[in-house]
Amino acid sequence: MKIKLCGLTRLEDVEYANEAMPDYVGFIFAKDRKRTVTKEQALKMKRLLSPNIKSVAVFLDNDLAETAEIANSGIAELIQLHGGEDISYLEKLRRMIPQGMPIIKSFSISRREDIEKAFSFPSEYLLLDNGSGGSGKAFSWELLSGGLSERTFLAGGITVDNIADAVKLSPYCIDVSSGAETNGAKDREKMLALVKAVRQVH
Repeated sequence: MKIKLCGLTRLEDVEYANEAMPDYVGFIFAKDRKRTVTKEQALKMKRLLSPNIKSVAVFLDNDLAETAEIANSGIAELIQLHGGEDISYLEKLRRMIPQGMPIIKSFSISRREDIEKAFSFPSEYLLLDNGSGGSGKAFSWELLSGGLSERTFLAGGITVDNIADAVKLSPYCIDVSSGAETNGAKDREKMLALVKAVRQVH
């Protein structure tokens, strides 16, 4: 099982990540979000990031050209679409980014039908979340009684207190943002504990 720590904004966040060694970290380029970074900030963090950690560029209904520009900048190995992007957007983006770059598509889950819709989407990975992300609240995991696919990222309200329950759901990757923070800033101890909890599965 893998783990992604999303929403890094400071150089010290990268230092903590290099110590914790998650599989992925996320840089957010969505407009007007509290964890949004500029392309320049992300490039600085990427240079410091361990080559053993893959970075994900996160977008929320960004302009297609902007998304493609960042995808081609070397900042990230994966793209995450966290808004209402549809299949048409996905297909156009594929033609504009490096061939084979995986795309994660996020879905807000409030009922079983939302999960079925997510599983039918033709992106390499899916991310199941609560609302538009970063809320610190989980959706009802009882909805996942049918199991998770091997391409599923599980997000929404995951913390050091409930990550053991998230692990039992057997997603491909557990995605944590606010659960790795204290007072809105990434917390070294929480980052270390979250990654340790996932690594103990194996």
